[in-house]
Amino acid sequence: GDRPEGGPSLKRALTGTALCCLALTGCAAGAGSAAPVPTTTFGFATTGTPSVPQPSAPTSAPPGRIGTPAPSQRVRFVPQQVVLPGGANASVLPATTVDGHLQVPAKARNVGWWDGGAEAGDPYGSVVLAGHVDTKTEGLGFFARLLDVRRGEVVVLRGSGHVASYRVISIASVRKDALATKSGAFDQTVDHRLVLITCTGAYDASRGGYEDNLVVTAQPIGLAQ
Repeated sequence: GDRPEGGPSLKRALTGTALCCLALTGCAAGAGSAAPVPTTTFGFATTGTPSVPQPSAPTSAPPGRIGTPAPSQRVRFVPQQVVLPGGANASVLPATTVDGHLQVPAKARNVGWWDGGAEAGDPYGSVVLAGHVDTKTEGLGFFARLLDVRRGEVVVLRGSGHVASYRVISIASVRKDALATKSGAFDQTVDHRLVLITCTGAYDASRGGYEDNLVVTAQPIGLAQ
């Protein structure tokens, strides 16, 4: 195909016509080893029937007050759009896991938000977005742009009228079989952060796809608005 705008690093990472699908073993973003989400059950026990005195005359309760959010209340939202450095943007769709593999949206131009992770604006946990670097039928994917992202640049998430900004602090290439177990990309016990994942490295058709994953980590710039 044509030489991508991102330069030699992008071209080398995208040699050949390849399908990058994080749900497949060729480029699998397995979330099965992510930190387990605790389950809490609330219950109320009653014994006997309490005696309630009856009022001698009907009484009326005062009208209830309608609560309004405090100005300092934290905003959290499901991301619906991601804006990368330079202004390129893509729709973000919910993505779940099947047999421990994150199911990325089929369209190369879309990005998946792991629905088992944090939302934008949460006080802790990783907001995980994953997308294709390329596909057989559509060529370059939206997240091919991650190959040219640099530390210090800003990524923006939008959704439900809210916005959250994140500054890139690290960029790492991780073996696909170590993504869930050693990279910490899906960790929900850490301070709040954004994690962007796509495929990178050599493409091996016999193994089903790219050998590595590119993991871009960004920390929040203030609170979501």
